[in-house]
Amino acid sequence: MTFDSQSQGRQTSRAAGVSFASRLTFEDIHHSYHGKETIRGISLTAEPGEVLCLLGPSGSGKTTLLRIAAGIEVQSRGRVVIDGREAAGPSVFLPPEKRGIGLMFQDFALFPHMTVLDNVRFGLTALTAHEAAAAARAALERVGLAHYAGKYPHALSGGEQQRVALARALAPRPGVLLMDEPFSGLDSRLKDTIRADTLAILRESRATAIVVTHDAEEAMRMADRIALLRDGRLVQAGSAEELYQAPRDLFAAAFFSEINEFSGIVSGGRVETPLGIVPAHDLSDGSKVSVAVRLSDVRVMPQGGSIEARIRSRRFLGVVELLNLAVSGREEPVRARIRADLLPPHISDVTLSVAPQDILVFEKADQTA
Repeated sequence: MTFDSQSQGRQTSRAAGVSFASRLTFEDIHHSYHGKETIRGISLTAEPGEVLCLLGPSGSGKTTLLRIAAGIEVQSRGRVVIDGREAAGPSVFLPPEKRGIGLMFQDFALFPHMTVLDNVRFGLTALTAHEAAAAARAALERVGLAHYAGKYPHALSGGEQQRVALARALAPRPGVLLMDEPFSGLDSRLKDTIRADTLAILRESRATAIVVTHDAEEAMRMADRIALLRDGRLVQAGSAEELYQAPRDLFAAAFFSEINEFSGIVSGGRVETPLGIVPAHDLSDGSKVSVAVRLSDVRVMPQGGSIEARIRSRRFLGVVELLNLAVSGREEPVRARIRADLLPPHISDVTLSVAPQDILVFEKADQTA
């Protein structure tokens, strides 16, 4: 089920009150589990009203950081500060219900024996029964499911259950909404629509939102800012454009796109790679570097390129083709992702070119490698 977010916003702006967005700050957060450090000194702020995505692979600490913000987990060191007030620190620990935070779980956690309306009003214990029912109905109207108030969760689709969970999290009008992999259980065909609708609802509610995901594209679609995590550390934070165009290291570059990776050594302020020579003026001669080139930045043409190559295999993927190419001086194939109608069907010998600005150079942390 979908709905027009603009018209829905006009209908619900009077019926459902908006939240007062909070600022949530992690200050030098550390966390350990059974003696293993899972969060290693993360400092990060979610600004009022923004959507901040915590992005990273499994085990990077995303969900743990979210649970620390919610008060479900306790950090071993550092502070959680909400609107300038310490919520968790050396001498203070506010329980979850005192933090003004809404939490939306990955599995939605709906009560199967309760109606949709009762699920949404479950946490509104500070209100009278009449007020709680009115607030729950307003939240359901906001997500376009007011007409399902009397139904039970099993009668709803996955996307509709996701919206009920969102309505329940928004009903108390939290200053911060925490969402743990909210779209992971949805059919891939529905994700784009559900994500867009959810983002529209978040904008209308005005709450600060922190969303956990392992999907870089999903983060780029939703976030005002992205915080990329790895092994419990913050790798880089910024806008989608900043992380994609100026990745801080090889891990960040590879997380946002498929890359060809080469090793090289700086000589005379430059690095020679199988795909061209690139400047490295900020690195000293003899430095060992990792070089990355995105598959989409490898231009393939019958002739006119600066590098000769032979097609080892090509895979048709609809709009694009994925090519494996043999290039002189490299045992592993160079991969390229090109428009599907760019090359004749039976061509084998081609040429390549890569713009120097599309070759990313990173100094290796371990210079003995």
